[in-house]
Amino acid sequence: MIAEILLLVISFLILLSIGVPVAWSIGISCLLTLAVAIDSLAAFTTMAQRMATGLDSFSLLAIPFFILAGQIMNQGGIAHRLINFAKALIGSMPGGLIYVNVIAAMLFGAISGSAVAAASAIGGILGPPMEKENYSKEFGAAINVTASTTGLIIPPSNVLIVYSLASGGVSIASLFLAGYIPGILMGLALMLVAAVWIKKKKYPPGEKTSAKKIATTFLDALPSLLLLVVVIGGIVSGIFTATEASGIAVLYTLILATIYREINLKKLHKIFLSSVVTTSIVLLLIATSMGMSWVMSFENIPQTVSDALLGLSDNKYVILIIINLLLLFVGTFMDMTPAILIFTPIFLPIMQSLGVDPVHFGMIMVMNLCVGLCTPPVGSVLFIGVGVAKTTIQKVMKPLLPLYIAMAIILLLVTYLPQISLWLPSLFE
Repeated sequence: MIAEILLLVISFLILLSIGVPVAWSIGISCLLTLAVAIDSLAAFTTMAQRMATGLDSFSLLAIPFFILAGQIMNQGGIAHRLINFAKALIGSMPGGLIYVNVIAAMLFGAISGSAVAAASAIGGILGPPMEKENYSKEFGAAINVTASTTGLIIPPSNVLIVYSLASGGVSIASLFLAGYIPGILMGLALMLVAAVWIKKKKYPPGEKTSAKKIATTFLDALPSLLLLVVVIGGIVSGIFTATEASGIAVLYTLILATIYREINLKKLHKIFLSSVVTTSIVLLLIATSMGMSWVMSFENIPQTVSDALLGLSDNKYVILIIINLLLLFVGTFMDMTPAILIFTPIFLPIMQSLGVDPVHFGMIMVMNLCVGLCTPPVGSVLFIGVGVAKTTIQKVMKPLLPLYIAMAIILLLVTYLPQISLWLPSLFE
C-alpha cells in the first residue's frame, strides 16, 4: 500500500512539475496507481466509471449556468455600472480608486461568483485611470488580485457548490449564507492595508462627488445588485434550488444586458463559446478529482492521514492550525476545484470527529485556497491581475505581502471563531 501511495503522490507531482495540465496530471497518476494495484483493464474501466459517476450530479448543473452568467456580466456593462457606483460612493477619498477596486471586486465577484472574471473586468476598467492619476501599478495589481477572491467567499460561489458535492451534501443555502460575513471581513481587512499604504504614499483626494451622483449611479447599478437578492433570496427562502437559481441568473443577466444594449448576437456567440471552454475545463477537473478521491479511499489514505494527525494531537485547535498550514501549502500548487474535491474527503471526517461544523470547515477550506489563488507558482488570479496591469509577478510580490498577512489574520479569526461563519445560517434554520 505504501508503494502505491508514493506512486500516486510522486507521479502527480512530477507531471505537474513538467507542465502537464492539472486535470491530466490527476487522471494519469490515478491510472498508474490503479494499474499497479489491480488489473490494467479493470483500472481503466474503474477510472472511467468513477469520472462519469462524479459528474452525475444535479447540483453540478449550477456550475455551467453560473459561469455563463458571469461571462454575460463581464461583457454586458454590469462591471462598469458597479464601478461607477463605487466611485461615486467613495472615489473622492484620498486614494479613493484603491477602495473602489476592493468594493467593486466584492460586488462584481459576488454577483459573478468568479475571481478570475472580477480580476479581469475590474482591473481592465480601473487600470488606466489609476495609471493616469499616478497610482502605483504594482499595488493596484496586488489589491485587485486579492480583492477579487472575495467573490469566491461571498455567494453565489461555484466553489461552495463543489464543496457541497465533495462533503456529501452539506446545504448549499447554509454555505452561501455562511460566506457573507467572512467575505466582507476579508474586503475590510484589505481596505485597512490599503489605507495604511495610501497614508504612507500621501495620495491626494479624488474627484468630488455629490448626493445626486451617488443616487444616479446607485439606480443605474440597482438592477445588477438585485440579482444577489433574487438568487440568494430565492435559495434561502426555498423558492428554488441553487441549480434552478443559476438558470434564473443566466436569464436575468441576459435580460439586463439586452436592456443595457451592451451585447449583440456576435458578442453572445463569443460568450457562449468562452463559457463552454471554461465549463469543460472545470468539469474535467471535477471528473478526474472525483476519480482521485476514490483511489485515495481505495488505498485507505483518508484513514491513514486521520490517524497520523490525531496521533500528533487530539486538541481541536492544534489540528485546525495544522490543516490550515497544509491547505495553504496545497493552494500554492493546486487549483481550488481539485483541491476541494481531493482534500475535503480527507480532512472533513477529522474535523467532524473533533466537533467542527461542516459549514464552518467549508469556509476555512475556501478561504485557505483563496490565498493560493494569489500566490505563485500556479495562482490563476495572480497571473490574470498581473497580466491586466501589464507588470510582473516579481514587482507585485512586495505590495502583496501585507495583503497576505491581512488575509491570514481574517482566516485565523474565521477558523477560531466559528460564529463568524455560522451566525447567519443559524438565523434561517
